[in-house]
Amino acid sequence: MREDRSMRTWPALLPALTVALMVAAGVSLGAALPVATALDGGPGGGPGGGPDGRPGGGPGGSSSTAPPADTPVPAVGRAWPVGLRPSVIRGWEPPATTYGRGHRGVDLTAAPGTPVRAVAPGRISFAGRVAGRGVVSVELNGTGDPPLRTTYEPVRPTAKKGVAVTAGEVIGVLEPTGSHCPASCLHWGLRRADTYLDPLSLLPPWLLGRGPSRLLPVIGVPESEVRTVP
Repeated sequence: MREDRSMRTWPALLPALTVALMVAAGVSLGAALPVATALDGGPGGGPGGGPDGRPGGGPGGSSSTAPPADTPVPAVGRAWPVGLRPSVIRGWEPPATTYGRGHRGVDLTAAPGTPVRAVAPGRISFAGRVAGRGVVSVELNGTGDPPLRTTYEPVRPTAKKGVAVTAGEVIGVLEPTGSHCPASCLHWGLRRADTYLDPLSLLPPWLLGRGPSRLLPVIGVPESEVRTVP
C-alpha cells in the first residue's frame, strides 16, 4: 500500500524537483521559460493602447528607438487629409508626461462621408478597427528609421494594409460615429515610434496658408492685351 502511494506522489513532485535542480545548477529560469510578447504593428501593445492619439503601441506600433524629440519633422505633406483647407477644431497639445492629459493630434472639421486622403506618399501599415473606431495608419516614405506614421480616425478604410499610396490618394471615408468632437471631425495624428508629434508640421507653408483657388478680375489691362489661355 505504501509503495502504491509513493508511485502516485512522485509524478506530482517532479516539477518542483526539476526547478530545484535548475536553481542548484545555476540555470536562469528566465531563459528557460517562454516569455509572452505582443505582436508588433497591431492595435494596443501598451497601457491604454489604441490609435495614435492615445498612449500605448497603436496601429503600426514599433519598438525601434526613435530619434531625439527635437528632430525636425520634414515637411513632406502634399495634401490635406480632408478638403482643401479644413478648419482646425482642436490643435495638438502635447502631454507633460507619457500618460498625461493632452491631445495627441489635431481635429479637422469634415462631414460624414468625406473622402480621407493620404497627406504624403507611403504604405498603409494598418487598416481596421480599434475600440469600435475605424483607423487607417500610413508609414511615410523617406522619413527615417523608424519612419513617421500618420493615423486617421474614425475612418472606414478603402485601401488595404501593405498597399502603397501617393499624396492625395483616397484611403478611406469619414465615418459618422466614433468621433470625440462635438461635431463631425477627423482626428489626424503623427508619431515616430512611441513619440507623438504635431501632424501640421508635415505641411509646408504654402499648403498651410492655401485657401480655395479663385479667379481674380483683370484691372487696368486693355482687353486687346489680355491673352486667352488655351
